[in-house]
Amino acid sequence: MIRILLAEDDEIMRITIQDRLEKYNWHVEVATDGQNAIDMLDRFSFRIIISDVRMPNLDGMALLKHVREVTPYTDIIMMTGYGNVDSAINCLEMGAADYLLKPFDMDDLVIRINRILAVQNLKARNISLEDHCRQQQQQLIGSGPVMQEVYRLIEQAAPSDASILITGESGTGKELVAEAIHSASRRHKQPYIRLNCAAIPEGLMESEMFGHERGAFTGALKQKIGKFEMANGGTLLLDEIADLPLTLQPKLLRVLQEQELDRVGGSRTVKVDVRIICATAKDLGKEVEKGNFREDLYYRLRVIPIKLPPLRERKEDIPELTQHFLHSFSLKRGVAMNLTADAMERLLDYDFPGNVRELKNILERASVLAPEPSICPSDLPSDLNSSPIKVDEPYTLVLAEALARTEKAVILKALNKAGGVKQAAADLLGISRKNLWEKMKSHAIRA
Repeated sequence: MIRILLAEDDEIMRITIQDRLEKYNWHVEVATDGQNAIDMLDRFSFRIIISDVRMPNLDGMALLKHVREVTPYTDIIMMTGYGNVDSAINCLEMGAADYLLKPFDMDDLVIRINRILAVQNLKARNISLEDHCRQQQQQLIGSGPVMQEVYRLIEQAAPSDASILITGESGTGKELVAEAIHSASRRHKQPYIRLNCAAIPEGLMESEMFGHERGAFTGALKQKIGKFEMANGGTLLLDEIADLPLTLQPKLLRVLQEQELDRVGGSRTVKVDVRIICATAKDLGKEVEKGNFREDLYYRLRVIPIKLPPLRERKEDIPELTQHFLHSFSLKRGVAMNLTADAMERLLDYDFPGNVRELKNILERASVLAPEPSICPSDLPSDLNSSPIKVDEPYTLVLAEALARTEKAVILKALNKAGGVKQAAADLLGISRKNLWEKMKSHAIRA
């Protein structure tokens, strides 16, 4: 429910405005002067404040200044019976959203409130505008049976408000699935906000999620609205949820269960209505077993699980994905790019540890560096052009050489899959980091 604060010392005017606004299902709190209004702001959050300019104890102009400094996301409408052009200009310059001269038509006040609420909603949606614009040209591609099952789950899950957990390796398109779910939901006209839990320092994560009040900590000069409040009425994607600090997991669970939150340093509870979608490349069940993730939160988030397959398990979609990406790159270059049959065979033979993202990057690189519009095998990265060793077609009959080449190929593949992180690559290979370093040195591998 939309909360409005009315600060008016005249009792008849106060009752008249309150009665009229409450007919529109707006929750209206009243204050008799500016100080009373400030006290109420310390306990509750309001979308709009309607204040008289002249009031005892603390006037409306002082209230306006306080609101702009402490709660910048709250809009304030100033009204007065002693106004002139200079007074109106002064109020607007100080940050008032609107100005009314008494007596005024109540319908006019309602129209102005609706206009301000519409602008607030537009601002909230604009917060995620860059994400939407960036993803506007992206879409889920693939007609194979594995992707058809993913489409079916999206279609079934989108209309509900159930929490969704999207899992899959890096580069499989988890964010695109979340975007598709939001676009197909009843909340599609409301904000879609994303928060990468792995990209925010632990000390700032709580403020980023739930917001903070002015003075909550050193440097908190103004009130800040968190991602949950930004997404109110819409959808919040918590990407890399497995990296959410353990200390914040109970607070997230409370928000999911109670649909309310407390800003950092705040004393008032803020109601929110947000649909949660989570994504992770990690096995969240194993993280629960390790004690890194709360079991109750895991099951609360995993109401509807969607697992995205790696590209190596849906190679039938590679030609379609290739055509889609090349069409996009062709438009950028102004040249119709295509792939030769031999080059396509190379792609189909490759396992793509980086999944769809790696395929896109390979094709973008080739489209830029290829001397001709037709991309041939020599235009592809060298690791795609190195045909795998086959048992019936060995590189060499000398066993030591064959084993050395195979070992080097396996180490390179592990390093590639681990993103160059040596400890992770060593874990994949089942050897120590020191042993990996020695083998890399012997094979002249630089990474």
